[in-house]
Amino acid sequence: PPPPPPPRKYVRALLAATRTTLRMAGWNALFVVLALLLLAILGEAYFRLTRPFIDTEVRSVFVDGVGLIREPNAELRYANWNDDNFVVSRINSQGFLDREPLSPERGAAGCHIAFIGDSFVEAMEVPITDKFHARLEEMAARELPHSGITTQAYGITSTGQINQLPFYNEYARRLSPKLVVLVFYLNDFFDNSPTLRAVIYGLDPDRMPYMSAQRDEYGALKLRPPDPEYERFLLPRLPKAWRDRAWDRLTGISYLAKWMDTKNLWQYGSYLQFRAWRDMLAERPCCASLARTYAKMYQDTQFNEESLPPALEEALEYTAFGIDQFKRRVERDGADLAILAVTAEMGRRGDPQFERLSAIAEAYGIPVISDYDYMVSRGYNPSNGRWRDDIHWSATGHRWAAEAVLEWLKANRDVCE
Repeated sequence: PPPPPPPRKYVRALLAATRTTLRMAGWNALFVVLALLLLAILGEAYFRLTRPFIDTEVRSVFVDGVGLIREPNAELRYANWNDDNFVVSRINSQGFLDREPLSPERGAAGCHIAFIGDSFVEAMEVPITDKFHARLEEMAARELPHSGITTQAYGITSTGQINQLPFYNEYARRLSPKLVVLVFYLNDFFDNSPTLRAVIYGLDPDRMPYMSAQRDEYGALKLRPPDPEYERFLLPRLPKAWRDRAWDRLTGISYLAKWMDTKNLWQYGSYLQFRAWRDMLAERPCCASLARTYAKMYQDTQFNEESLPPALEEALEYTAFGIDQFKRRVERDGADLAILAVTAEMGRRGDPQFERLSAIAEAYGIPVISDYDYMVSRGYNPSNGRWRDDIHWSATGHRWAAEAVLEWLKANRDVCE
C-alpha cells in the first residue's frame, strides 16, 4: 500500500524553510549589488579626483593646399591612462604643437633646423619644453654656442612624407632653415601609400585630406592636392552592436569605465573593419593588388620581412617619391636634408625595414641618423626611452633623440658653419 501522506506540520515546516532560504538569498543578492554599487561610486570618485580629464581632445581644421592640421591657438589634451600620463598643451598660431614660430629674420640669421614628421614630432605625450627639438636647442646653446641653432617642429600624427610636403612648402621654408630633418617611423611607409592609408583609416584613395600621390596615364607618380570634400567619400563603417555603442558612450563619461577599458577589463574590437575596407577597395582598379597580396592587417604587417607583397612594395615606391620631392625642394632653397630614424623598431641596422629606408636615403644622398645606434653606443636601454604601454618617446627618449642629433651636428659642423 502507498505510504501515508506526511503530516501537515512537516509540509508547513518545509515551506517555511524554503521561504527563509529565498529571503536570505534575496538579502545576500541585495548586499552584493549594494557593495558593487558602492565600489563603483568609490572608484568613480577616486579616478575623478586623481585624473584631470577623461580623454584626449584634439581639434583639427582643413587648410586649402595643406590638409588637416590642428586648430590654431586651441588647447590640446592628451590622456594616456595606461601610463597615468596627462598633458595639456597649446597649439601655436600655425596649427602645430610647438612654440610660436620665429620671425623670418631670426630664422635666417642663425642655423635654423626644421623637424618634420608625424606623432613623434607632434609628441602630445610630453610638454613642449620636453620635446626633443626644444631640448636640442638648449643643448646646442651650451655645447655649440657659436652655431646659433634654433629649431621648429612641424608634426601631425598619422602622416607620411608625401602628406608632409605642404608643411615645408607653406611653413618651414619661410624661416630659411639650414637643415631639414625628416623624422621617420615605420608606419610612414603605410601613410605614404594612398591604398594602404585608405585601408587603415577608411578613406577614399582618390579623396585624401592630405597631399598624396597618384599615377598618371604613363604610370609615373605625381602629386595630388588635399581634397576639402574628403569627408563626403569616407568608406562605410560596419555597424556596431548595441552593447558596443553603449560601452563607447559610457567610457566617454565615466572615469571608472575608461580605466576598465584601458586595462582590457572590458574590450571589444577586431580586424573586421580593416578587412571590410580592404575587400571594398580591392574591387577598384587602383587597389586590385589588395585582394591578392595584402592578407594581413596593418598592426600585424611590418616591413621587416625579406619578401614583401606588391601592395607593400608599392608603398616603398611612394615613400621614395616623397623623400625625393623633399630633397628637390630643400636643395632648391639651399638647405641640407637628413633623416632621423626613430626607436629600435626603425633604427636598428641590419633589420630589413631599416635597410629599406637606408637604401632609399642612400639613393638620394641623404644621411640617416639612428637614435638606436646612439642609445646603444651610450649603453642606454632603448626601452627606457619610451612609455610602458606606448611606442612614443618619454621625456627621457626625447632627451636621447636630441643628444643623437646634437652628436651628428658636431660631426657635421659644415651644416651650420
